[in-house]
Amino acid sequence: MNFSKSLYTKAIQCPKALWLKKYKKEILTPPDATALARFETGNVVGELACKLFPNGREVIYNPDDFNSMVETTKQWMDDGLEYIYEATFIYEGILVLVDVLKITPNGLEIYEVKSSSSVKDIYLHDVSIQLYVLKQLGHSVIRSNVVHIDNSYVRGDELDLNELFKIVDVSDEVNALQVEIPKRLEEFEIYLADRDNEPDIDIGSHCNKPYECDAKEYCWRVQRKIPEYSMFNIFNLGSKKQIELYEQGIVNIEDISDDYPVTAIQKQKVQNWKEQATYIDKEKIKDFLDTLSYPIYHLDFETFQQAIPEWKGISPYQQIPFQYSLHIEHEDGRLEHKEFLAIDGIDLRFELAKKLVKDIPTDVTVLAYYMSFEKGVIENLAKLYDELSSHLREINENVCDLIVPFKKQYYMTPLMKGSNSIKDVLPALVPEMKQAYKDLVGIKNGGEAMNAFPKLSSMSPDEKEETRNALLEYCKLDTLAMVEVLKKLKEVVND
Repeated sequence: MNFSKSLYTKAIQCPKALWLKKYKKEILTPPDATALARFETGNVVGELACKLFPNGREVIYNPDDFNSMVETTKQWMDDGLEYIYEATFIYEGILVLVDVLKITPNGLEIYEVKSSSSVKDIYLHDVSIQLYVLKQLGHSVIRSNVVHIDNSYVRGDELDLNELFKIVDVSDEVNALQVEIPKRLEEFEIYLADRDNEPDIDIGSHCNKPYECDAKEYCWRVQRKIPEYSMFNIFNLGSKKQIELYEQGIVNIEDISDDYPVTAIQKQKVQNWKEQATYIDKEKIKDFLDTLSYPIYHLDFETFQQAIPEWKGISPYQQIPFQYSLHIEHEDGRLEHKEFLAIDGIDLRFELAKKLVKDIPTDVTVLAYYMSFEKGVIENLAKLYDELSSHLREINENVCDLIVPFKKQYYMTPLMKGSNSIKDVLPALVPEMKQAYKDLVGIKNGGEAMNAFPKLSSMSPDEKEETRNALLEYCKLDTLAMVEVLKKLKEVVND
């Protein structure tokens, strides 16, 4: 059996995913920009973590000759090297690469490096298969560890690796998993031995846990023809009612019986879909609109994260604002647009905050969609800059949330697919805006914006200019979209 620790953890989530990865990989959904950025972050974090274990040597990765990697590892262990990075071992076709292997007089220590901010259950399975292989090869492993980012760390003038990383001893957990491994491997081998017959494993909560499976589109849409909006959008995946309905063969919302016990909100969603009806509570929408006063400042931030904080005062994975768009809507319908986009490579949060207080007075309505995000960004800026904090906090006091009419279901339409997310609300209320996003060049969503900004420093001048223009156009469209959604709400009230 040719196996690796990544295939082992994939099989832990779903053996069918393992089989598809081996024999039908063309059906798998390729990683998107966010996933690719996550992989890249993992590599950077892994390299940096090695500095916690100095004076080691790295086994150079060679996918065409793993045996040579094994031999190099053995040679360095025999030479008495204390730390080996990417130490490589094979047992009965099972290949494992240990991020950091420590060789001590009493035995070996395993260190698995992760870019996340906690120890997840799947990491224990990852370490457990490494431990299994080493033990089967006759090595004595005295400690197994997961090294992860400590997101409570705040960078000072210099980066402190001992504060940035946490080393967690997971020996007890992975030792307890050892008894299950032979049986699991036997099960996985049986699946892989039958390359002509795809495993018949049903969909379920495992399709999303611990990660969304790259075969989900195939299993759900292609094989089972589950529509884009289905019973699964009404009931949470893995919930008692969802499981009960699925076991009865009910997937389509129209097949849910009228007397099936549901909450009032669920009942309204089911009824609206069956009737293909739009529900509008004009009075409550009017009450919401009456809370707004002109001019209305439509605000949207774009942020990015640094797993390894580059600037003083930053924590790992903290949302760092680098851009905003502001559409100012006057009572007569006139629009003004203001914007800010940071220069790459330096900390320009203060410049952003200064521009924000210049652009937004303290006594106006500020409108955001899912305001907790925008308010969180502003509050963090207020904590950083005392001279601007009073103005920033007054802005925050005046922030209203455009999500309210949809979250509270004053406006419901089947086209929203039971969601109050702007990505579903916008095309349902303002269909022409969907095409506007499609027409964007380079950057079409927040994930792409978040991934693009940190890469600006490594781009050529022409590519950088194109990307900056794309960032500006995308963020500008986000606040224009809010203007259009608000306009639609005003129209339904006045009809």
